[in-house]
Amino acid sequence: MAAMPMKFETAHYEFLVSPLTASGARPSAREPASSSVRVDLAATSHPGKVRNRNEDHYMVAKASRRIEVLMDNLPAGELPGHLGEEAYSMVVADGMGGMNAGDVASMLAISTGVRLADKSVKWGFKINEREARDLLNRMSMYFQEIDLRLTRKSDDDRRLFGMGTTLTLAYSVGSHLFLIHVGDSRAYLFRGGELAQLTHDHTVAQALADAGQIKPEDVRQHARRNTLTNYLGGHRGKVRADVRWTRLEDGDRLLVCTDGLTDMVSDADIAGVLARGEDSQRSVDVLLEKALDAGGKDNITLIVAGYTIPSPESSAILEGHAQTAHAQETTITDTGEFPAAPPDPGSRNLGREAS
Repeated sequence: MAAMPMKFETAHYEFLVSPLTASGARPSAREPASSSVRVDLAATSHPGKVRNRNEDHYMVAKASRRIEVLMDNLPAGELPGHLGEEAYSMVVADGMGGMNAGDVASMLAISTGVRLADKSVKWGFKINEREARDLLNRMSMYFQEIDLRLTRKSDDDRRLFGMGTTLTLAYSVGSHLFLIHVGDSRAYLFRGGELAQLTHDHTVAQALADAGQIKPEDVRQHARRNTLTNYLGGHRGKVRADVRWTRLEDGDRLLVCTDGLTDMVSDADIAGVLARGEDSQRSVDVLLEKALDAGGKDNITLIVAGYTIPSPESSAILEGHAQTAHAQETTITDTGEFPAAPPDPGSRNLGREAS
């Protein structure tokens, strides 16, 4: 569907860097090694009951770097307990456009992001504020490059004219969580019985609520709740994405999804499913079933990640003499790249126009 003239400024372009724990304290100097954090992952994508084609795409990726000691004669405890690092990327994309343009847009957004990350980033899993800002800046540049490439593709092929896509990426390393997104595909964090929306929808209805012109509770039923004010594919590399850096805690559950889920299932119902404490696959299955039972009016894509994060004390035991190794900076120098971005959502056809 052809883009409409911009009538609202896209709200909530924030560069929010929060190196604080939920309690407000600065991160401990001794953090759990990323390889000691356990992540239970599950994902699914379904065309729904109305659409003929699934134009959502998603991707879940794991990046790892390991050193395996095959033989040594060092005294016990002289080597760190963990000589490996791990990070996870969870991405969803929801495309828009006529014919199969939305499908192409969401697919290209994810595959392009993966290629950019694969070529240009260093490994680095020891996160401090400077490294975090650098990572978020790189993510923002990737989104701008994806936007530019989608725009050029649309210019070169008239069949793809007007294509665009949302893109939401959650990247976790150890207890650090980085988010970047454009559009209305959401990320949620469930903690301590409460569900928090970590992303801010880039839609006309949300912009009206931000401006005080409608009540926040009216956004869900507003006629333009699916009209995007910000998306990839129409800004010629000038798109601006929301970015966020926050901290994960033991027992946290992360949900990344397209609006095919959130338009059908309320936040309260989502929280109820995640509160059951079931494994991620079961949570994904139940949430999909709820969206379909409610009508399944759009493609439905979701990723659930459950985090088991050791306490600083148990992490210190696992790491052995890791502090000595880090101070010497001789054995392991992480350089670090953030893993690829997942594929995602497809066109929304009727009602999925861009503002």
